[in-house]
Amino acid sequence: MSVSLRPYDATTDADELYDLKLAFERGLGENTGGDGKAATYAGKLTDDYRESWLAWVDRCVADDPRCVTVAVDEAAGNGDDADADLVGYVFCLPEQLAFIWDAAVINELYLAPDHRGSGVADELMDAAVDLAADQDLPLDRIVLDVDAANERAQAFYARHGFEHWGEMVARPVGDGDDRSPPSEGY
Repeated sequence: MSVSLRPYDATTDADELYDLKLAFERGLGENTGGDGKAATYAGKLTDDYRESWLAWVDRCVADDPRCVTVAVDEAAGNGDDADADLVGYVFCLPEQLAFIWDAAVINELYLAPDHRGSGVADELMDAAVDLAADQDLPLDRIVLDVDAANERAQAFYARHGFEHWGEMVARPVGDGDDRSPPSEGY
């Protein structure tokens, strides 16, 4: 297995990147919150969502081409990068969005199951940290949101020096009078 990293290229990578995004989202729903969360995550994955998400990726990459780094399995192609398979990605928000968390933000990091444990996720993390080091940040930190129930991800991030720093809470957007607690697992 020969995997290399490179910046995302919208002209050749969009379909495969979105396939990885689907796996990322479905994994979040299936593995960290039960049937209700799985249905919520699966329900958003429409054609309109695909178009909007890829357009947002393009805007972020226009600000900084390193915002999305892809892992490419070169053995899957015929020596031509266009034929190679994307097996993972890390998506960091561009510097102009650092004020969202007052820090660099890893939006998503995903690696296909067949490539886990190979060191590729470590390389993707290194790419994210390198990008963060080049950003002018309000706080000298890189942050991400990880589900407490995702033990594999928790161990990976701890190994890379991440520590708990607050806790995220959420509620549905919409009817402001709905004060009922969210479904179990959220």
